[in-house]
Amino acid sequence: MSSSYTVRKSRAKRRFFQELFLILFSFGVLFFALLAVWLSTIQLPDFNNFENRYIANSTKIYDRTGKVVLYNIHDNIKRTEIPLSEMSPYVQKATISIEDAHFYEHYGFRPTSFVRAALANITSGGYSQGGSTINQQVVKNALLSREKTITRKIKEIILSIKLDREVPKDTILQIYLNESPYGGTIYGVEEASLSYFNKHAKDLTLNEAAYLAALPQSPTYYSPFGKHVDLLEKRKNLVLERMYELGHITLEEKNTSQKETTIFERNLSNSGKALHFVMYIREYLIEKYGEEMVQNGGLKVVTTIDYEMQNKFEEIVKEGALLNDEKFNAKNAALVAIDPKNGQILGMVGSRDFFDTEIPGQFNITTAFRQPGSSIKPIVYASAFQQGYTPETVLFDVPTQFSTLCDAYGNPIRTGVDKSVCYMPGNYDDKFRGPISLRDALAQSLNIPAVKVLYLTGLKNAVELAQNMGLSTITDPARYGLSMVLGGGEITLLELTNAYGVLANDGVYNKPQGILEIRDVDNVVIEKFSLDEREVLPVSVTSLVSSVLSDKIAKIPAYGVSSPLYFGDRPVAVKTGTTNDYRDVWVIGYTPSVVVGMWGGNNDNTPINKKVAGLVLAPIWHKAMAVAIGTSSVEYFPDPLPNTSSKPILRGNYCNQNGIHTILNSVIKDNPDGEYPPNPMNDSQYDLWETGIQNWIGKNNVYCQNVITTTNTNSTSTSVEIATTTVVN
Repeated sequence: MSSSYTVRKSRAKRRFFQELFLILFSFGVLFFALLAVWLSTIQLPDFNNFENRYIANSTKIYDRTGKVVLYNIHDNIKRTEIPLSEMSPYVQKATISIEDAHFYEHYGFRPTSFVRAALANITSGGYSQGGSTINQQVVKNALLSREKTITRKIKEIILSIKLDREVPKDTILQIYLNESPYGGTIYGVEEASLSYFNKHAKDLTLNEAAYLAALPQSPTYYSPFGKHVDLLEKRKNLVLERMYELGHITLEEKNTSQKETTIFERNLSNSGKALHFVMYIREYLIEKYGEEMVQNGGLKVVTTIDYEMQNKFEEIVKEGALLNDEKFNAKNAALVAIDPKNGQILGMVGSRDFFDTEIPGQFNITTAFRQPGSSIKPIVYASAFQQGYTPETVLFDVPTQFSTLCDAYGNPIRTGVDKSVCYMPGNYDDKFRGPISLRDALAQSLNIPAVKVLYLTGLKNAVELAQNMGLSTITDPARYGLSMVLGGGEITLLELTNAYGVLANDGVYNKPQGILEIRDVDNVVIEKFSLDEREVLPVSVTSLVSSVLSDKIAKIPAYGVSSPLYFGDRPVAVKTGTTNDYRDVWVIGYTPSVVVGMWGGNNDNTPINKKVAGLVLAPIWHKAMAVAIGTSSVEYFPDPLPNTSSKPILRGNYCNQNGIHTILNSVIKDNPDGEYPPNPMNDSQYDLWETGIQNWIGKNNVYCQNVITTTNTNSTSTSVEIATTTVVN
């Protein structure tokens, strides 16, 4: 009985699996039958309807009113379709090498590439890699589906395989090269060749073809007129490397082309408003949302730009730069206007003319790295005021050696030390003024006192403040010396203008922003402006800086009584800057409600005629600032607190009972209003500063008189307030 039961159980089990197999097989047959029917209904995209497909979900960028369209991503699309025979073999091979090396070998889809990209996306938690063949990219461009879903990917793969079966490889490549984006409204390799190199695609050189092949992956990011030109160069060289590895070019051709310089000649677009700002915003959008979303997502982007103001800024900059080209050999100028209360960018003019090929105009100088000259000084002085120094503090503007490797006269004190390490800066007018307050020294932009201020406040403190005020390129203090206060680092006009906004906004930093709101194709808000602020300086410090920079009386010795830096009774704080080699001139000024910064010079870094910013740029800046102020009511900066410093030298007197000496005789630099230094000569700069002062005193017959004895409240010693008489030979 047990044996019979076992046999029956075994037969039942076998029948169950047979029936299960039949059911699963039937479902499988039905599934594949339905799949075959579905696949037979899928039609290849219409590749002859390019313009309509791309305009369908065009992203638009507006001014702050939401009414003025600054730019339509697909407005006035430029595309010229040509056969593959009219395309340089270089551009064909370059494109295949970087996009799909096995294009002529696969059947429209490469599982290994897909799996590799999928694994990379899983590990990165997103869709960082596509692994798409040229077939897939052609299909994707034709479908214009924005979703990154499994269903869409399956459909894309199936269509890519079907495309490969029904369309010759050369035709697929021709479609790709005729439809790929190459920047702005430029589509297709023929239009890209005409736009960038002023030649037809059939005439492209190897190097030019490599550049064009590098662009479609991210045409805005790699734009030859954007801020990632160095990365475009690297990607172009990668294209050449791949071409060599695949046997398309020789080693000599690769090496020669990688060293070759190519000039991009033509304009990126012929339509749009505030185009430097638009490209700045577009790059931000692509970094955040991706190229495909920006190209085809139907976004509505309301920016912070005041177009009425922007339009006037553009006219002022162009007119002024063209005039400066004739007078000073300063061909270009740029401008940024910011609301310091929230960081919103109100105006951005990246060159004298976006369409000017001479400069070239498409390059946005407002985001380029340039040396700031003396325009960095207010940040260093702010750091000093924060430490306890005051606008009345007296320093000596006299010939001074600052390198401790040299003596006071500029001679190395150690064997084997080159004289070039000695550092003895002069002033813009090659004059020396002797004892001078920090107010007058900053207002008149004197270099020697500024270097002393940087030493007193400390390079570390100054760099830290610069970082906190948004100067992202001023980083490791070890990279700079005392020349930093004269513009030794490199910064952007956008960040420096915004840093001045901290001074205008009572010490509160706001991140510079260009977007008020973004809505998607369904009119849903996906991004909205919000304040991104932090307190950087106390108002007790910023009020001192603003007081100095708006002091017309203190500026008179340097700028005269009717300078374009002045606005009558309206307080406007302003600072100029000129680099030592006259390659860059700057003017940045502010009221409590607006900051306007300007740069002037040449894109190629050639020097202008040896004129300071007050002559070259101030007249243009004055016109722009007048537009920014408009008819608004007069605003005043907070009044500085009274000077309660205990030491005479911090209150404007520089004599003591022992005569006239360097400030290092009276202060410990990290705590100027604290105790007197017990051994001042231990400071490494003491002898250098003191020698310079005593030499100047002897030469100019300076002496103290009218001694008034006072008690120092911070120590038991006695100091004196002394009036002085200076007789200059």
